[in-house]
Amino acid sequence: MFFSFAARNLRRHWARSALSIIGIVIGVVAIASMGVMGNSMNLLVANIITDVGDTVVVTPHTAIGGTFAGDPRTVVDAAIPAREVEEIRRAANPHRAIPVLQGADEVEFGRGESGYAQIIGLAPDDIPILLTIAEGQHLRQNQAGALVGAHLAREYGIAPGSRIAIGGEDVRVAGVLAERGMGFDINPDYAIVVPDGWYESHFGTEDSYPLVIVRVGDVDEIDTVKEAIESRINRREEVVDVSDSREMLGQYEEIYDQITIFLLGIGGIALVIAAVNILNVMYISVTERIREIGVMRGIGALRREILRMFLYEAAILGVIGSVIGGLLSTAFGYLISVVFIEVATAGTTFGENLMLFDQSAIGFIVFGMAFGIGTSIAAGFYPAWKASQLTPVDAMRQK
Repeated sequence: MFFSFAARNLRRHWARSALSIIGIVIGVVAIASMGVMGNSMNLLVANIITDVGDTVVVTPHTAIGGTFAGDPRTVVDAAIPAREVEEIRRAANPHRAIPVLQGADEVEFGRGESGYAQIIGLAPDDIPILLTIAEGQHLRQNQAGALVGAHLAREYGIAPGSRIAIGGEDVRVAGVLAERGMGFDINPDYAIVVPDGWYESHFGTEDSYPLVIVRVGDVDEIDTVKEAIESRINRREEVVDVSDSREMLGQYEEIYDQITIFLLGIGGIALVIAAVNILNVMYISVTERIREIGVMRGIGALRREILRMFLYEAAILGVIGSVIGGLLSTAFGYLISVVFIEVATAGTTFGENLMLFDQSAIGFIVFGMAFGIGTSIAAGFYPAWKASQLTPVDAMRQK
């Protein structure tokens, strides 16, 4: 009876109630949608980086500070000498240590098309450890050839057997690499991979490397491998920086947490504004219905029943606004995830099987709805309590 009475009263004050509901909807959508967006960012980075979660990367130590794989600072005036690469191999044993050469040169792809591309030099035996072939075959020892990244091959129509010219030097394409996505170690999708011997003769480099990748078979041994390399190479001074994907993922998670807190704060402010509006609506409702309350008290309604009636009214506002906000948040959250994947993986196929709308995203939506309902009930409690404290005589005297 009291629930239906509260519903009828909401229809009577529909204009003010609609404003309250709109405020709740905005608050719930702000909390849930922004939470879903932050969660999508975090999951995308985690999915990409953890693909090489068993990898330790060793780069030359620079005065600038920590570096990351593919960082231009690891290519210019900074390299790990061959003797230190051997020390890294001994420290990482029995795990595979792979020295990497990285540079850039102008590449002619045929049909008059050319442009600069990253050139990666690897020992032929190391290439199958790091990279997968989509078409063609891996490079063999003493074979002059190249492997082309998936995006580069797609953009210029390159296939196994094609001819390209790197810095004016003609090279046959032995294979096209499988798409790998952004990695913690190397990013070959827009690169050309050549044998290390060809790279050194072409660029005239000495026995030094901007990057060494250690593939650790057991992820539980990553810390042990890092400590072994640090203690062996950096005994007297900082010569190299040793890192793994967990450090980069930790940085992204920290940024994500800060963004999420900020966005949830915005949604919280919207809900507080909605709560103030609900408080105002409920207070006006109590004031306008004091005589009705007196009549109800006079025919035997208890204080707790009057309190419950007004709390029902506040709860109805919260449930309506939160349900609408939850439905909109689900739609917006899904669209945000889809758009975010498309932008972050533009021009790639990496995001085709990536789903960022998971249980955590649903959790944000449920949290936003629960917060909206709770805020509404909390805002309506004082007016409801005030109404329940009126005596029949005092209520009937009010005009």
